[in-house]
Amino acid sequence: MRIISGKYKGHHLISFQADHIRPTTDRVKETLFNKLFNKVINESLFEIDDANVLDLFCGTGNLGLEALSRGARFVTFVDLSKKSLEITKKNIEKLKIPKEQYKIILKDVPGYLKQYQGEPFKLILVDPPFTKKMAHEVMLAASQSEAMGPNTVLTIESESHERLETAYGDIFLFDSREYGDKTLSFFSKKSDKNGLK
Repeated sequence: MRIISGKYKGHHLISFQADHIRPTTDRVKETLFNKLFNKVINESLFEIDDANVLDLFCGTGNLGLEALSRGARFVTFVDLSKKSLEITKKNIEKLKIPKEQYKIILKDVPGYLKQYQGEPFKLILVDPPFTKKMAHEVMLAASQSEAMGPNTVLTIESESHERLETAYGDIFLFDSREYGDKTLSFFSKKSDKNGLK
């Protein structure tokens, strides 16, 4: 597991073994970020530079750290597993990321989304434990959360046969990709006409 682009490109991350953990592969991660850079919002391409990012079920911090490497201004890492957050901290220390660029929160994700108050995030990265099948629950919480704004893009990984609707309130699916038994889906509050080609 490594950072694949940007400031920290090539740096290998610390990982760990757990029954519920299946780290995002480099292939899926590369597709995720490449697709983001083609997303049209307000008739301009998505820009991760200076973005405020939310990494939910952060695990080892893999996705949030990739976002920081590519120019994100700040990442909030959220996970209910103390072990996951310990590894995230170690990876942050390994990359020598300044304290003013991140926050680490120990909390369940649906609860965090429901209770969140503040400015919307520009990018929300969601990778739930594959054993829990929580994608639908998380999307329901996200659709009612202040974390989602009119220009927020949310990406979520799920099992291919897991329940995941194409719309949650005013949040719409605009693209998805299949990787074996995993699906990578992209949501925003923009209609399909603004989605990816």
